[in-house]
Amino acid sequence: MIPETLPTPARLAIKVKPSVEKIIRQGHPWVFEQGIIKQNKEGKAGDLAIIFDSKKNQLLAVGLYDPQSVIRIKILSLQKEEIDEDWFATKIQQAYRKRLPLFSTDTNGYRLIHGENDGLPGFIADVYHQVMVVKLYSAIWLPYLPTIIKSLVAVSKCSTVVLRLNRLLQKNPQALYGYQEDQLLVGALPNENIHFKEHGVQFCANVRKGHKTGFFLDHRYNRKRVGELAKGKRVLDIFAYAGGFSVHAMAGGATAVTSLDISAPALALAQQNMALNFPDAPHEIIVADAFQAMEELSEERKRFDLIIVDPPSFAKKESEVERALFQYARLAKAAIQLVAKNGILLLASCSSRVTKEQFYATVLQAVKEMPIKWEEIERSEHDIDHPIGFKEGAYLKSIYLKIGR
Repeated sequence: MIPETLPTPARLAIKVKPSVEKIIRQGHPWVFEQGIIKQNKEGKAGDLAIIFDSKKNQLLAVGLYDPQSVIRIKILSLQKEEIDEDWFATKIQQAYRKRLPLFSTDTNGYRLIHGENDGLPGFIADVYHQVMVVKLYSAIWLPYLPTIIKSLVAVSKCSTVVLRLNRLLQKNPQALYGYQEDQLLVGALPNENIHFKEHGVQFCANVRKGHKTGFFLDHRYNRKRVGELAKGKRVLDIFAYAGGFSVHAMAGGATAVTSLDISAPALALAQQNMALNFPDAPHEIIVADAFQAMEELSEERKRFDLIIVDPPSFAKKESEVERALFQYARLAKAAIQLVAKNGILLLASCSSRVTKEQFYATVLQAVKEMPIKWEEIERSEHDIDHPIGFKEGAYLKSIYLKIGR
């Protein structure tokens, strides 16, 4: 249940550096700690930060104050408006309308709120059939949570809401006002494993213990595309996790699918998801390091008609970008060795620090260095329920290549 006693947010008067004023006017949702030059009093998480410009002392933006983060203020609006129940209801309705085309595709697993990109920084809401998982990346939302949950339930018609908290919030329980990780906020949850559909394909998400909110919804378009390309093909899904690509490939008519991941529990999920749809599918799993396994498969002269390479984020900070690009090039070259003649390679990146320009250029350069014939088929980015609202919000990019020989 939602705690009864929650703090009433205070109002803070803030001034920022001229350079920060500029990026706020351009629509960037973050104000870093070092960008603040004047503040009338100390603030607590969720206080309203009213930012005034330096020349005319007029309102520049309204945001939420976060004393625990280097991103000290998350911007909500560039206008003078009350951040109240109506404001949240409007934001959530706007987000829901963006997702409407999904609901005609036999899909009931989707992201309803995508953080900054839907105007609610650090706030994620994913729906799995009748169960919603809210994941918070900042304590700024705790004072407003009852109001927001009310609007989310009204729009989504979900009967159950589960709260997930990121690791930093979990480490500071005294600042959570009684909220807890895995807390049930609305309804009942007899089984934490929830079945949902994605373009008619069934999956299972553990909404209390699963990674993130239980499933990776952002690759929906690419999973569907893999299904369209898979008919009659031998498929290798590298970094398979819960088998999203593997199951869609089988649904599309693949003759055999191999799921490869270093995590045995993840591949157990992949087997469960496959069995939900195809109990007798020719589905093999390989528990191994991706690079080592690819080398061994190459030595065994194994070849696949369709290979998906979807690694975890290689660059969580700027200093890791160069190393990440090296790894993407390495992955591309290793995977190409396993692609059969006229086969297809899909290589993806979820590293927000790596731009799409860097990623595509790195992959294409790696391919050009190999003595093969090849052609680019397609590039893809975010699906409809993962909109991009600012530069750093663009993290997902994928490229499809046809490999000759």
